[in-house]
Amino acid sequence: MVRTFIAVDLPEELRSRIAQIQSRFDDFKFKLVDPSLVHITMKFLGEVPEEQIGDIAKVMDGISYAPFEVSLRGVGAFPKPKFAKVVWIGCEGNFDGLHRLVEESLSPFGFRKDAHDFNAHATLARVKYLPKKNKEKFLQLIEELKDIEIGTMQADSIRLKRSTLTPEGPLYDTLHEVRLK
Repeated sequence: MVRTFIAVDLPEELRSRIAQIQSRFDDFKFKLVDPSLVHITMKFLGEVPEEQIGDIAKVMDGISYAPFEVSLRGVGAFPKPKFAKVVWIGCEGNFDGLHRLVEESLSPFGFRKDAHDFNAHATLARVKYLPKKNKEKFLQLIEELKDIEIGTMQADSIRLKRSTLTPEGPLYDTLHEVRLK
């Protein structure tokens, strides 16, 4: 079995900006995502039999969607700042249509539909614990960063990625890439 997801990767030139923003959260002892691994998940597939990877890649090859401009702006938290579990950067662009197409294309495989409405984002950190004494400081920081401009990029491909979990953090490998056209 292979743990997989489909994502839009962020370009190298945005990584230092992401690291700068992450550094603002150093006092909170959150589990920061390595800036080189930050991406926009289109669909988490979960554990997939190895022999199904080729079939998924073929279906992905049939996805036809125009490249589009993406604006990364604003920092927020899921499910909401007061009860944060994930700190994220907002991603604005034509993601809803792409997400819908990915979902529809992969439906014959029986993957679970996302439980929540799709909300394009790039995860910065995971929150295990936020002590009460730090909550107000955290909420102020989220408020301060809610409209911050991070940068723009072109979404011109989607990638099927393997996620290998290790004690040091996840490792991602690209198994298949489809250029948007």
